[in-house]
Amino acid sequence: MQSLDALLNRLRDEQADPAPSFDPPTTRIAIVATGNPDKDLTAAAAIARRWRDAYPSAQIVVAPPARIWPFVEAFAPADAPAIVWMPGAHEAFVNHQTAGTRLVTTQAPFQVLAWLQTIGDRPILLLATADPGSLRLHAPEMLARRGPFAGAYLQTGEADASPESLEESSFASSEPDVRSAAASAEKFARAFRVADPAERLALCVGALDGHRTPEALVATASACMEVNDLDAAVRDLDEALAARPDSAAAHFERGKLWLRRDDMEQASVSFRAAAERLPAFVSAWANLGATLGELDRPEQALAAFERALAGDPANPQTVNNIGVVNRELGNLAASEAAFRQVTTLTPDLAFGFYNLGHTLFLQGRYQAALAAYVEGQKRDADRNPVQATRLAMARLATGDPRGALTDLRKAVATLPRDYKRQLLADTHSILWALLTHRPDLAGWSDVNDWLSAELRKLA
Repeated sequence: MQSLDALLNRLRDEQADPAPSFDPPTTRIAIVATGNPDKDLTAAAAIARRWRDAYPSAQIVVAPPARIWPFVEAFAPADAPAIVWMPGAHEAFVNHQTAGTRLVTTQAPFQVLAWLQTIGDRPILLLATADPGSLRLHAPEMLARRGPFAGAYLQTGEADASPESLEESSFASSEPDVRSAAASAEKFARAFRVADPAERLALCVGALDGHRTPEALVATASACMEVNDLDAAVRDLDEALAARPDSAAAHFERGKLWLRRDDMEQASVSFRAAAERLPAFVSAWANLGATLGELDRPEQALAAFERALAGDPANPQTVNNIGVVNRELGNLAASEAAFRQVTTLTPDLAFGFYNLGHTLFLQGRYQAALAAYVEGQKRDADRNPVQATRLAMARLATGDPRGALTDLRKAVATLPRDYKRQLLADTHSILWALLTHRPDLAGWSDVNDWLSAELRKLA
């Protein structure tokens, strides 16, 4: 870990690199991730010197070790202006849970937003160094400058990233309760670095002994959910919220728990509570939108997705969800615009083109729909059978019944009987819907005869 003394020595060094160009009043976060610790210190000193040019009285305050941030309350210096020195920030985001169960406090956007909310509008700079290899694994949003990092000053280098460090760090304090809390948080940090969920839960339960803080309880609840012990997770989250009702992390994890129990109504309540308590946290709004969509409340879902998009305009999943909901609401022009944006943001993603094709088909723009479906299939190594049948209908709509039949036969040739029957029945319904708009459609009877015959065989 880079020391404060080393940073101060670089800050006093007149031969250090010139200060970088950025606007201190509008820059809240500066990240240096060159892959070379010595270069990191030099660059961090230059950034700190630039900040002090704007705020000569700014003090440098050392943050607690990064690895314990997810398991303690968000830290903020008492006085401003200040520079919060945060070496090895990547350690805060190391988590070996699977993506769907990942503890929210180890997610970079949540963690940094919690810091920024605690800091408020005071002139304070979060100055961090980080290992770029670890960021790519655990916090890619930082390197991509997505979400809360969109306005960050980011300095990277061409050096190879060093292997992720699991080195033990320490947090010295003269206060026994602070030492004790930090030691407990270190135990949780170790727990989320192991690969086995059962071992992780055992380590969390052991670390809870005598330190049942809201952060510790939320972390343990996440480990409980990972092994499907939902009753224990409920108890831990209830205790966490009783101690801290405004904990965005506890509300968010509770939303995930309700999803596990397939209770969309309660999940929406929890995700809304998380979003209201940390309004810039995109995932809370996105999950709220998804649950509202499941509850058949598309207008409310769209509003939630738009809040999510405001916090991360380049998020392709959010843009895709906006396209889907607009299509459900009949806003086909808005849906098309969203899906075209998805294909720009993620040009290798098949389903961006498939969704665009579906929306164009509903507009009656069959040639454009066919082109979109073809582009989707080029990118779809698995040749999704549902999308293949829709491609066939687009071929039929553009006057190619022979091509439509060829695609249909290939799409369903190896499907299980029940799935094949359902898919062919759905395709037959699309065919009849198409005929209401195109009663003069050439070759439709050949396709209809084949579908009817196949469905009789499967009856």
